[in-house]
Amino acid sequence: MATKRDYYEVLGLDKNASADDIKKAYRKLAKECHPDLHPNDKQAEERFKELNEAHEVLSDEEKRARYDRFGHDGPNMGGFGGAGGMGGFDFGGFGGMGDIFDQLFGGGMGGASRRNAPQQGNDLRYDLRISFEEAAFGCEKSFEFTRNEHCEACHGSGAKPGTQPKTCPTCKGTGQVRVSGGFMVTVRTCSTCGGTGKIVTDKCTACAGAGRVRKRRTANVKVPAGIDNGQTIVMNGQGEPGINGGPNGDLYIQITVRPHKLFKREGLNLHLDLPISFTQAALGADVEVPVLGGGKTTFHIPEGTQNDTEFRIKNQGVQQLRGSYRGDLVLHIRVEVPRKLSEKQKELLRQFEESSTGKEYEGRKSFLDKVKDLFNN
Repeated sequence: MATKRDYYEVLGLDKNASADDIKKAYRKLAKECHPDLHPNDKQAEERFKELNEAHEVLSDEEKRARYDRFGHDGPNMGGFGGAGGMGGFDFGGFGGMGDIFDQLFGGGMGGASRRNAPQQGNDLRYDLRISFEEAAFGCEKSFEFTRNEHCEACHGSGAKPGTQPKTCPTCKGTGQVRVSGGFMVTVRTCSTCGGTGKIVTDKCTACAGAGRVRKRRTANVKVPAGIDNGQTIVMNGQGEPGINGGPNGDLYIQITVRPHKLFKREGLNLHLDLPISFTQAALGADVEVPVLGGGKTTFHIPEGTQNDTEFRIKNQGVQQLRGSYRGDLVLHIRVEVPRKLSEKQKELLRQFEESSTGKEYEGRKSFLDKVKDLFNN
C-alpha cells in the first residue's frame, strides 16, 4: 500500500497555516487538477482525491488537532486521548462524550446536517477555438454550452408542484443507517434516500424527480490580447448551481489557437521565415515584410547577409497578456539559390567566379585554411 503524503505537503502549506490559507490553497489546487478539466487523466483524478482528503481533515479544527498529534490515524480516533485503557478517554463532560459517539456511532444528526450543508456547484469546461490574430489582438466571442440547472417547476425539490419531499422512513431523516456488529456499530449512507434524509413520492414531471434539468445557455467572453494556446479563462459563477443554497461553480474556457500560415509564436515574439534571392543577400536590398494584422513594413537587408541570419523588428510581436509590453518580430533569412538558369546567367556567374579572389567567401576561406593546417601538421 502506498504511503500517504503529509496533508500539509499535499496543500503546499506549513503547519502554522491559517484556516483561510488552507481554504485558498485547496481551492486553487483543486481547480488545477479538477477531473472536468482533465478527462480520462487518472493521475489528475488521484491528485484531486488526495487534495480533498487533505482539505477534509485540515479544514476541521478537531480533525486537524488530532492529525497534528497522531498523524494520519488521528482524524479517525475520535475523542481518544493518550494511552492507558479507559483512562485514555477524554470525555470533557457530555460534549466530549458526544464527540466520541460522533466518531464511533456516526455522529447522529450532525452527520446529516453536514450532508445538507451548502455545497458549491460543479465546474464546467468549454473548449474555444480562436484564430492566431484573435489571440494576439484580443476579441469578444459568443458561444453556447449546456449545464444542469434547478428545475423551475419544482424549484429543485424534485417533487410534483404542490407537494413536498417526505422524511425518509428508513433513516428517519438522518441520511444514515446503523448496522450493529457486537459492541461496534457501523454507520452507512442510507440507500433509500442516498443520504439526503428525504424521499420524493410524487415526482415532478418536468424533471422526473431529479430536481435538475439540462439547459442550453449562451455566454459572452472577452478574450484578452496576448492569450496563448492552452491558457484558460475563468467565468466565475457560470458553472452548475450549488446544492442546498451553495454558490454556482465556475466555467473554465480552454483556449485553442489555430496556427498561422506565416508566423510562429514563441512567448511574445513572432518568428517569420523570409526568403530572399542570393543577389539581394550579396548586394543588400530593401524588402517588404508582412506584419501580423495584414500590414507590411520595409526592412533593409544589409550587404553580404548570410543564410539563417536573424534580424529583429522591434514591437511587431504579441502584446503582453494584461500588460503594455510587446514582443518583436524575428526574421529568419532563407537565401534561395535558383534552380534553373539561362546560358547567359550561367556565363555571368562563371565570370564572377573566375574573377573572385576567394576573399569574398569568408566561410570557405576559413574552411580551406583549416584543411591546409590539418595536412601540414
